[in-house]
Amino acid sequence: MMTIPIGVLLGRRGLVVAGLSVVFVLCWSSGFIGAKLGSADASVLTILMWRFLPLALVLSPLLLRVPAGPGSSRTAGVLRQVAVGALSQTGYVLTVYWAIGLGVSTGTTALVDGIQPLVVAALAGPLLGAVVTGRQWLGLGLGLVGVLVVTLADAFAPGSRAPGWSYLLPFVGMLCLVAATFLERRARVVMPPLRVLAIHCLTSGVIFTGLAVAAGQVVPPLTPGFWIALAWLIVLPTFGGYGLYWLLLRRLGVTAVNTLMFLVPPVTALWGAALFAEPLTPLTISGFVVALAATALVTVPSSDRRRAPATCSGVTGSTVACHRS
Repeated sequence: MMTIPIGVLLGRRGLVVAGLSVVFVLCWSSGFIGAKLGSADASVLTILMWRFLPLALVLSPLLLRVPAGPGSSRTAGVLRQVAVGALSQTGYVLTVYWAIGLGVSTGTTALVDGIQPLVVAALAGPLLGAVVTGRQWLGLGLGLVGVLVVTLADAFAPGSRAPGWSYLLPFVGMLCLVAATFLERRARVVMPPLRVLAIHCLTSGVIFTGLAVAAGQVVPPLTPGFWIALAWLIVLPTFGGYGLYWLLLRRLGVTAVNTLMFLVPPVTALWGAALFAEPLTPLTISGFVVALAATALVTVPSSDRRRAPATCSGVTGSTVACHRS
């Protein structure tokens, strides 16, 4: 798939793709906002159980069709995707919701999640044998500085109620995404994206239901706010964000869509400031600027690589595991 510069694309197709890009960023960032909305009325496990059970039921018919290939190969492929789903959806989403429920701001959580491609790019050399440039290592270091600045600004903001250890949770979730990405990249069986999503949602539905039952947190509250937040989480980040990701991936290319992904943290921070009065200080804004600059260092191809086709090996949770290095 060739990467098409956004400016060229807008010249050809007008404002339609630009509008879809805006909606995509809003839908993707809405997942963090939905987590905050839901945590006001229910526990994390209750929210996640009732978010993923309907998704598992809706998508489960996609698992009935038997794909081609030897039975052992199909089984190995399914088991690998179960492991990927447990990391990329269950582990990642649980830590994100937990952190937000404890009081970590939505913008900080989104930013920590957003450095996942930087970490993947840096580890691609040792783990995948890919070439990692000095510019990419510099970008990773700069990105970590930006995240540290935003995290400290959030932790020491007046009125912050999140315990210090809760700021480690988004990092754990980000590392779950990194592990899932490398696990998926080594897969020998490539499945259709919707089938992969069905496996991941079913895996998460089973795990979260088991955890909710064990914790005695199955019964959902009857408050309208909980069900509004639940509908928000099912429709916007899952179908809106995920569906538009694939549409824009085909129209814009991998590099352009990954660039849109890095607009999610500042947009989420604006949502959080407007809806929940989360602090948005000059220090926080400077941290976002540093993180965006780091992203440009890592994701913008150099002149000798601009025409190289980007390749994707599949899907990781709600994101495509593309070769970003």
